[in-house]
Amino acid sequence: MALHLLIDGYNVIRRSPELGRLDREDLERGREALLARLAAYRRLRPHRITVVFDGAGAPAGLPERDRRAGVRVLFSRGGETADRLIAQLAREEGDGVLVVTSDAALQRTVASCGAEAVSAEDFAARLEFALHGGAPEEAEEDGPGGGRRLTTRKKGAARRTPKRERRARRKAMKL
Repeated sequence: MALHLLIDGYNVIRRSPELGRLDREDLERGREALLARLAAYRRLRPHRITVVFDGAGAPAGLPERDRRAGVRVLFSRGGETADRLIAQLAREEGDGVLVVTSDAALQRTVASCGAEAVSAEDFAARLEFALHGGAPEEAEEDGPGGGRRLTTRKKGAARRTPKRERRARRKAMKL
């Protein structure tokens, strides 16, 4: 089953240091930079990508729908928020969608529709990793002193993570 990324555009832009800087200079530059990165990402990973921007208060000349290099771009109508449009799209598609947003209320809403959600920060890190091929920063697991302690002591009872979390992790790993 193909993964459909449904992205809260301004949320991702404002959570990314570089895109946020461009956004503060000029709103359109921030949008264009995000769309350029997503188009490059789409060439690497053939996921369906839809970016939703909040159209409230936007200039009148913006189209309601657009497609750029395989990335579908939607603007919410006046009086409608991007969050509401994202929730509606997630409800229509159900579990085939991975929503990218750091908005906790929206994450709960899409989870109730059967979709999964990932934070904008996590997605931005995965996006940069995919585009630049560098290793993500990892925490040191060896503990103090740099050496692993050898022990036979068990850390606790084995526990399988809930099915919903395993499904969410599988979807996030496809990014």
